[in-house]
Amino acid sequence: MPKIVDHEQRRGRLVEAVWALAVRGGIEEVTLRKVADEAGVSMGQVQHYYPSMQTLVRDALDRAVLAVNANIEHAVAAAGTTDPGTVLRACLHALIGPDQQSRRLMRFSLAVAGRAVSDPTMVGVLAPGDDELLALTAGLLAAARQERGGAPRGDEHLDADICWSLATALGVDVALGHRAPEAAARVLDHHLDRLLQP
Repeated sequence: MPKIVDHEQRRGRLVEAVWALAVRGGIEEVTLRKVADEAGVSMGQVQHYYPSMQTLVRDALDRAVLAVNANIEHAVAAAGTTDPGTVLRACLHALIGPDQQSRRLMRFSLAVAGRAVSDPTMVGVLAPGDDELLALTAGLLAAARQERGGAPRGDEHLDADICWSLATALGVDVALGHRAPEAAARVLDHHLDRLLQP
């Protein structure tokens, strides 16, 4: 009987190797040979799934974004409520999580962002979010303000952009060890408390 190969698991293993190499030594340290060594596989297997460094790094970046989104979704589910203010906090706090995986994903994003100087395809890696995410966040802000007795101010989309920019910056600080997760959480909560005042 032929052996069943889990191609998705193999790709995931190679991406994990990219993340590890980039976090340790920057994206310049990532080569197909080093990825093969890190993952404990042959060069042929790496090239079977990724014919070029560009396709490998791009997939690693795409999967990092998906992993961050999954962290946000998990944080929202763990909050166990539909209260817009609580959901908003859960979303933003997911970027400054104290867990090792969150820090690793942020450090990988930083490594890729450094490449953006010479590679325009990497420019959006640390952007505060797409239009859909900003629209969702703006909606949560407006709903949370209304629940607290305030009226929509019309600046929710701009405030949403600021929220994600702040959370990303704080996440970078946490990932680099410049700020403790608890200190970052206090800054973020202070900002949200002021935003949600009626």
